[in-house]
Amino acid sequence: MYNVVGVRFKKAGKIYYFDPDLHQIDKDQHVIVETARGIEYGKVVVGQKQVGESDVVLPLKKVIRVANEADASMVSENRAAAKNAFGICLDKIRDHQLRMKLVDVEFTFDRNKIIFYFTAEGRVDFRELVKDLASVFRTRIELRQIGVRDEAKMLGGIGPCGRVLCCSSWLGDFEPVSIKMAKDQNLSLNPTKISGLCGRLMCCLKFEHDNYESAREEMPSVGKIVVTSLGEGKVTGINANGKSVFVSLFDIPGKPKEMPLEDVVVK
Repeated sequence: MYNVVGVRFKKAGKIYYFDPDLHQIDKDQHVIVETARGIEYGKVVVGQKQVGESDVVLPLKKVIRVANEADASMVSENRAAAKNAFGICLDKIRDHQLRMKLVDVEFTFDRNKIIFYFTAEGRVDFRELVKDLASVFRTRIELRQIGVRDEAKMLGGIGPCGRVLCCSSWLGDFEPVSIKMAKDQNLSLNPTKISGLCGRLMCCLKFEHDNYESAREEMPSVGKIVVTSLGEGKVTGINANGKSVFVSLFDIPGKPKEMPLEDVVVK
């Protein structure tokens, strides 16, 4: 077992485990850690706990120290510098007439590297752009192409449901979403109805799917003959969310009746 704290570097970002070493670290504190990108400033979102070897990536890096006010001030300065760098990069992209969309700019905590996130329809030859940016900022430059889902996560927005996007507010990792999930939830298969701002299938189809699956296990399958308080009939559909069953009654012609699950018994 390993003693760890969970650190997040961005709002709704992935949680990474670090060894707290001899530091007394509480949840919601900020810490300075070493990552593959260099020295970083992150927030502790999971307090100290024990986890198994399968839950960590070895070797487990240690927390360097608990962050102080000077560190917080440096983060604020880095964010201001990133906004300035964004404008400079836009000008350079126009100068080189590159078919790419700049999404975000980020300085590492120690300013050892600047990362420019962009989207593009295909591959982009940005070698000359990197040279120009390096001559301006005099530090390491990384241009990272991201997908449309990552773009939505970074920029945020309001989803079709009227709430802030899940990916930008709390959803740490993207998971595969399929059209079958929409079918299982009896949703319209119109792409405009089940797609998010990114143009891909909505993430909520995935994390709601397990609830639908467990609810469907309690319900009779379509085509089953059942007995209800109104007589026998055949199941023509189910409402897993409302826990009801649509039954076409043999003795009452017309539209199928929606019956509560407790009033339906498989014959």
